[in-house]
Amino acid sequence: MRTSLLAIAAALALPMILTACATDGADAPPASASARPAAVEPSIDTMKRLVKELSSDAYEGRAPGSAGEEKTLALLAAEFGKLGLKPGNKGSWFQDVPLVEINAKNVSPLSFTGGKNAISATYGPEMVVGTYRTTQPKIAVKDSPVVFVGYGINAPEKGWNDYAGVDVKGKTVIILVNDPDYETPGLTGPFNGRAMTYYGRWTYKYEEAARQGAAAAIIVHDTVPAAYGWNVVQSSWTGAQHVADSADGNAGLSSAIGWIQKDKAAALFASAGLDLNAQMAAAKKPGFKAVPLGAVKASVSFDNDLRKHMSKNVVALLPGKTRPDDYVLYSAHWDHLGRCQAAPDGDDICNGAVDNATGTAALVALAEANVKAGPTDRSQVFLAVTAEESGLLGSAYYGSNPVFPFAQTVGGVNMDALSVAGLAKNVVVIGKGKSQLDAYLDRALGAQGRVATLEPTPEKGYYYRSDHFSFAKHGLPMLYFEGGEDLVTGGTTAGMAAAEDYTRNRYHGPKDEYDPNWDWTGVLADLKLYYTVGRDLATGSDWPNWVEGDEFRGIRDKDRAGK
Repeated sequence: MRTSLLAIAAALALPMILTACATDGADAPPASASARPAAVEPSIDTMKRLVKELSSDAYEGRAPGSAGEEKTLALLAAEFGKLGLKPGNKGSWFQDVPLVEINAKNVSPLSFTGGKNAISATYGPEMVVGTYRTTQPKIAVKDSPVVFVGYGINAPEKGWNDYAGVDVKGKTVIILVNDPDYETPGLTGPFNGRAMTYYGRWTYKYEEAARQGAAAAIIVHDTVPAAYGWNVVQSSWTGAQHVADSADGNAGLSSAIGWIQKDKAAALFASAGLDLNAQMAAAKKPGFKAVPLGAVKASVSFDNDLRKHMSKNVVALLPGKTRPDDYVLYSAHWDHLGRCQAAPDGDDICNGAVDNATGTAALVALAEANVKAGPTDRSQVFLAVTAEESGLLGSAYYGSNPVFPFAQTVGGVNMDALSVAGLAKNVVVIGKGKSQLDAYLDRALGAQGRVATLEPTPEKGYYYRSDHFSFAKHGLPMLYFEGGEDLVTGGTTAGMAAAEDYTRNRYHGPKDEYDPNWDWTGVLADLKLYYTVGRDLATGSDWPNWVEGDEFRGIRDKDRAGK
């Protein structure tokens, strides 16, 4: 997961959380869904046992392609098998996902020459760099002209093109993170105001730079719009990286992609006679024109150890009793970062206990509860995907190669890092108001006396950072929520403190480890929500959709019309 469940409140930009918006009649709770409370309570003992196991050092951080993957796959297949579930992919528990592991070696500094002063950024503390190209053992960008392209956005439907009037083929582009109106107080603006669009995501920026022919694309790290500190960038982008394989080895993508610390970027701009802050302000305004950095040239080189391998998604099926060809989907990613930047004590295993051993264990706990409750009318699919931490690669592969057709998949829930901070009065819905699944959650919350709230920091772009997004792009409504920060014990003060502590000290680091002192009350309450929503979908006959006007509505309508 590129963000954390608790990092939602890390910036704490709003003094109070917005409460759930009323829905119109079209999005009212479906009449066909059962109003009964959950008959079976998911097991916290199962959760504790599996989270402790999956996040132990024996699993080495669950990196794709590692011994940790093999152990994870074997454990999940055994757990689902013991429950009586069926292998979901034509008699197999697994779906192959072709990946390439890339280890950058002998990384040179990222150097800029030709300006007033030579600027050099060292790998790790000041910059990170890598590649998506999967057949090149050596990458060398030498004396590449440098161009500042603002937010690196080309959005014809918005009348915005940061690349207008400039040719960046073979050049190095410097790009700002997020999108131009992320500091807007409200949710209206060319890019939805504070709420990040996909144009603000780093994945999009590299994609667009490649379309423009850039040799290298470097994003300027800025903690607030990025939603995480440099420590997260460094731990996530160093060590083994995993890239989706392709027939052409991703030859059409930029040779080098990476990030640079903001202070180094400021020094770079100063050497070109420019002020970074002034250029950042200009980039927020419509009509911004890309700025070549004069005679400045960029150079960087590194060797790559390349290894093709088949990682795997885990697919388990609980067949339905009367409509087995309708499917309800539960998803979570099983992977984490493996070995990463070591902590001061020398610990270099990113165990990923919260992120996302909790979500992975939840798949098993929910399957267990549903088996005990008895089969539903519709089939239920429990999907543990690989390589989320590498850019949602496992879920993206499933999205393009679904085992169960999306036209026959009703919807579902995605679980990415459950809250171990204690029971909260609220849950934060990522993408609230986008689909009719909100009504299912609202009813389940009502039975608990809790509420759904909007994201307090929509500028962070959480909607695009977990696996539900891969399915949404194919039209499938997926519900994704996280434990709230208004804790029953301690209120928002305690929730904020927990958020800051996790983000600073554990997120994407070696100290995201199992703690026997965790408070599991919030986990249990949220598991009950997942169970109830999934059970209602699986026992009902409705086909929830996106709300009218949503970006994914047309895809869903077309898919269902073909049925």
